[in-house]
Amino acid sequence: MKLHDGSDRASYILLVALAIIFVISLLPLNRLTGGALRDFSLFDDIVAERYRVPTEEIETDEAPVDSALTAMQRELEEEEATVRRSVANDTTALVSASAAFSDSAVAEEVASREIPAPIDPMRDGYVAIEDYTAGGSGMVRLRAAFSQSRSRCVRLAFVGDSYIEGDIFTQDVRSLLQTSFGGSGVGYVNMYSEFPGFRRSVRQSGGGWSVSVAGHKGFKRSYAWLSEQYSTPKSGETATARYAGTEKVAHAATWSRSVLAFWAPEGGSVKVRSNGGRWDVHDVAPGEGISTVTVDSASTKSFEVGIPSGMGITALGVWLDAHTGVAVDCMSSRGFSGVTLRDVSPQVCRQLTDAGLGYDLIVLEFGINAMSASQTDYTSYGKLMTKVVDHIHQCYPDAVVMLMGIGDRGQKRGADVRSMPAAVAMIAAQRDVARNTGCLFWDTRQAMGGDGAIVAWANASPPRANKDYIHLNHHGGSVLAAEFVKSLRHALED
Repeated sequence: MKLHDGSDRASYILLVALAIIFVISLLPLNRLTGGALRDFSLFDDIVAERYRVPTEEIETDEAPVDSALTAMQRELEEEEATVRRSVANDTTALVSASAAFSDSAVAEEVASREIPAPIDPMRDGYVAIEDYTAGGSGMVRLRAAFSQSRSRCVRLAFVGDSYIEGDIFTQDVRSLLQTSFGGSGVGYVNMYSEFPGFRRSVRQSGGGWSVSVAGHKGFKRSYAWLSEQYSTPKSGETATARYAGTEKVAHAATWSRSVLAFWAPEGGSVKVRSNGGRWDVHDVAPGEGISTVTVDSASTKSFEVGIPSGMGITALGVWLDAHTGVAVDCMSSRGFSGVTLRDVSPQVCRQLTDAGLGYDLIVLEFGINAMSASQTDYTSYGKLMTKVVDHIHQCYPDAVVMLMGIGDRGQKRGADVRSMPAAVAMIAAQRDVARNTGCLFWDTRQAMGGDGAIVAWANASPPRANKDYIHLNHHGGSVLAAEFVKSLRHALED
């Protein structure tokens, strides 16, 4: 075929390109490449908007996988390989192991660790909390704790990833529980946030802080606890933090107890004030342990912290709540898979507990950042999270631990968005962790409606989820919180 001028040549190239794109659009790229490439539809991009499923806002089929998870999975593989080599090369060890299992005392111990069978959570009108604790002791302890809410503060911690960032979901769990059991305030808040307006439950401001986060350069594991971050004043600057109540969320406008927790190994001073009143300066003697400053008030609407420059002080954050009722702390770390919780310091956790900042229930919400569309086996992730839960039990021996299964998440397939099949495998692995470690489990995805839920939530009016088909918005968080509290109420009443 002879092309006579430039316009003919350009038209020919365009037609060839369109033909190639058309052929590629017919191929099941996601399946052929094992998830490395996504399917796309040429026609889906040119048909009228009103005939299209609104999928254009999906950023990726893959949430970024936590780099710490990858490193720990390699570490786990090396550990298991070492064990296999050791067993293969040591006949004596095999004989000893066989003899040990024949011992009646060991046999009884193994029998006592029998993994409970999976529990069907589906009930009439709600999704049950699955109790895999020995003899149902987990819910027995929680019932006892909530029965004491009139005389002490029942403390809950939700530790998770971007799914609960900005206090989404947890702010509504908190307000619903405080309506029923009493309490006020938003609980734990870090010293500084780059996006303070994202959180509706507290108005936060201030500056002069350097924030250290787990997995980043310079982070000290000896300071690590559930929030996996701490703050230090910037060199030559006075660090300030201000927290004010808000009417946007029930019971968040005022509180009666404000607590600042920090380290001052070389001593120093901090100043605090409530409701814009007089500054109170607290001199702190040198010491290796955690120090706290507590300010009580019948009705606190604002709380401020100031640390002069030159002070070698490391702050964990503040707790804004009450002496009785329920407090719910939200600690989220964007991009985390939960595996770095294995490195939190038991000493720090115990010191916080001794200071009255321990927990009755710790809820772990992770998994999104350990998923990929092409992966259906999460055995290694489950092994790592088993270590995490065991470690949390050591750090907080008096707390009941619950795992939240991941919520439903979407995947674009051609012109459609459907639930990611890998979600089922991840939830199965998470349930197995709960069974293996003897903790509670709540199936978030089932509470949302199961398969296809995230598409329905994103397309609802008003929407309950963002168009990334992963994260909930504030409205969706409130709907899911109502489901969680319903499940918790049934568990407490059974």
